[in-house]
Order: sequence, then C-alpha cells, then structure tokens
Amino acid sequence: MQRGKTLAAAQKKPLVTRNSVRIIAGRWRGRLLRFPTVLELRPTPDRVRETLFNWLQRPVVDARCLDLCAGSGALGFEALSRGAAEVVLVERDVAVARALRASAALLGSPQALIVVADARGYLQGLPRPFDVVFLDPPFASGLLPELCTLLEQRGWLAPRAYVYLENAVSDAVVPLPDGWEAVRETRAGEVRGVLAQRRGTADPAAGGERTDGR
Repeated sequence: MQRGKTLAAAQKKPLVTRNSVRIIAGRWRGRLLRFPTVLELRPTPDRVRETLFNWLQRPVVDARCLDLCAGSGALGFEALSRGAAEVVLVERDVAVARALRASAALLGSPQALIVVADARGYLQGLPRPFDVVFLDPPFASGLLPELCTLLEQRGWLAPRAYVYLENAVSDAVVPLPDGWEAVRETRAGEVRGVLAQRRGTADPAAGGERTDGR
C-alpha cells in the first residue's frame, strides 16, 4: 500500500520539461517556473544554481536583488524563495516578461518586480543600490564586461554587493572592474559561474576559502 501511495504521489508531481525549471529550495521548493520558447533563453543549470545559492545562503536573506537578464526567472525567484526581501527581474522580451509575471502571480510574490527593458537601458536609469546582482545574458551577446562597468560606475551596487556572472567555459574569463574580486568559481558542462564581490569586503558567509564548487 505504501509503495502504491509513493507511486501515486510521484505521478502527481509536475515534471520539469524543456520549458520549465524547478525551484531548488526555500519556501517554494519544488515549484515549477514555466517560460516560452525563445531563442537564447537558457536557464542556469540546476547544479550551478544549487552551488551559487549555497555560497549565498546567508547574504541573500533580506537582500535587495537584481536579476538583470532574467529569462526564466530561475535565479531571481530562487533568491526570493530563500529569503530575499525584493528582486527586480529585468527582461527585454515581452512574452518572457509576461511569463515572469505569471510565475510571480502563481507564487503569490509581490516582492518580485518585473521590468520590461533592455539591460543596458535599465542601467542608464536612476540607480537604486542592490546587495546581490545576477548577470546571465545570452552567451553570444558579449554584454558581461559592459554590464559590470555600468553597475560599478553608475551606483547600482551596495558597498558589500555580490555580483554573479555566467558565461560559456569556451569564452575568456570576464575581466572584472577595479575594486571587484572573484571569490568563487564553478563549472558544469559548458557553463562557468563566477561570484564576485568588491575587494576588501569578502564575507565569510559566502563560504570560507575559495573553491571551484565542483
């Protein structure tokens, strides 16, 4: 009988599909985020996401976060699930932004603010400092160095801000602005993830000694 109940529960559990990702932990653990089929929309792999939020386990609590190239919303909603106070999700594609709003409504999350804008354009606006920023643009865009510079020079970062950068392993390591330091790096398949923080403000809450996260 117990085996039958287990099988029935497994059958009722929503399955991750090509157009969905599952929140890993926190208050919405196991919930699915759905998104449309859009060229270059590539959610951060589960393994990388889990490693990243292990690093940010304490810093993300009560943090103001910016998911600058939000896509599926996997990073932004994961941050909210784990205790972030607010997340601004910036997405230029109208259909993808509509899916992000649907996810926020499904989760009942007024702390998620969806902004339809180009990443560069958004950073040209009036800055509000963020504690944690996620940068995961399309690999072929080459936007990472410019976005890092805009974040630093235009006042978008809190004094102890963390910035997560994601690019292809086959691409060159992204040069960081003066005053930033790479404190963690992880790789999974073709994806490289780097967690940076302003130099001299390294936080033990992000995990102690450096590691590749594997």
